[in-house]
Amino acid sequence: MPLKTHLDEQPTLNLTSMIDIVFLLIIFFMVGTKFTELERKIPLQVPEVADDGTLTAAPIRRIVNVYRDGRVTLDDTEVTLDELIATLAEVCRQYSEIGVLVRGDGRGNYQHVAEVLTACKRAGVRRLEIAVLSKR
Repeated sequence: MPLKTHLDEQPTLNLTSMIDIVFLLIIFFMVGTKFTELERKIPLQVPEVADDGTLTAAPIRRIVNVYRDGRVTLDDTEVTLDELIATLAEVCRQYSEIGVLVRGDGRGNYQHVAEVLTACKRAGVRRLEIAVLSKR
């Protein structure tokens, strides 16, 4: 059985590369700050235009809830099926790629969900999603 006759070197932590990176980041942010200050001081008058409203914003996915008793809400506003069709048709005219998420009560009558899906299809919605809860 060999005996240990020499002492092992204790591991050391070399911080040189970490310090280099920290200094580079400090210099980067200092230089970036200087550029933004210089941009503000440029004597430039930007052109003015008439305000015709904003550009078309990216649409938010609309949420349709179908309750157990058959009530339907569109974005927390109770609507009838005809109002749902009219509202979604108007939204689809403005932005054709609008998405609609249909959330139905799991213990409710599936007929109500089917009617809402048909209404969304009649309104011209192309991106339909149905919310489900996955069990683990």
